[in-house]
Amino acid sequence: MNHSYQDRLALAARILLAALFIIAALNKMMNFQATAGFMASAGVPATSLALVLTILLELFAGAMILVGFHARFAAALLALFLIPVTLIFHNPLAHTDPAMVQQQINHLLKNLAIIGGLLHVMAFGSGGWSLRPEHDMTVQSS
Repeated sequence: MNHSYQDRLALAARILLAALFIIAALNKMMNFQATAGFMASAGVPATSLALVLTILLELFAGAMILVGFHARFAAALLALFLIPVTLIFHNPLAHTDPAMVQQQINHLLKNLAIIGGLLHVMAFGSGGWSLRPEHDMTVQSS
């Protein structure tokens, strides 16, 4: 596969990953009180501060992935962020209603897939069509 094609695919993947986080941050901003209430009901401490930090992380790390500026670092931050988010908000074992259990399993699997996409960015970088191109997408062994 030639580099131009790989770079286009990397850009498309970055756009799709970034859109998820940027849109989520904007939704949290527009529904701040409702989101804070939901977080508080899940037992998140210092809810308003946690929500502001979440919005900032999703916006800035999402934008960094979008434009390919330190995309590996941004992907690592978001992957680490998604681990506790998934465990706190999408734990199927916390529910007894079968429909709710299935819904949480779906959300858990979705988040695992997103983490997989972020790990891919961490492993292979942002590609050539980015503010900080990472053309060498192979691992060198000594």
